[in-house]
Amino acid sequence: MSGLRVIVLHGVNLDQLGKRDPGHYGSGSLSELEGTVGAFAAELGHRVIFEQTNFEGEYVELLHKASERGDALILNPGAWTHYAWAIHDALELTGLPAVEVHLSDVKAREEWRHHSVISDLCIGTVSGKGVDGYREALELLAGHAPG
Repeated sequence: MSGLRVIVLHGVNLDQLGKRDPGHYGSGSLSELEGTVGAFAAELGHRVIFEQTNFEGEYVELLHKASERGDALILNPGAWTHYAWAIHDALELTGLPAVEVHLSDVKAREEWRHHSVISDLCIGTVSGKGVDGYREALELLAGHAPG
């Protein structure tokens, strides 16, 4: 199925793409990443809404409103992935299918990055594939359209 409204929520420090370690995150900016993801979505017949915040409470609020604005979620909470249980609880409340995405291979990095507090609520996790991981996430969501 196609035609999903997909909300892509970027978390803490993702606005610093292009400045952060390019070995882990690539050299492109958040704006460039969003342009590429928007093109992926258009190819698949999806519409995307992008949000980014460095404030955990705002991320939670965006999740609280997500079911009114979209059909599915792609989440890259950044470091919050590993400890922010409030984000877990807010995601659970959405009732929306979600895919967790990380630009870097979090399992190949520091031990503290190996645990995700949201993975149990997601239909999949894509890690270490750079911007192409967002295409994979969009494809995973295609099979979970509402209706």
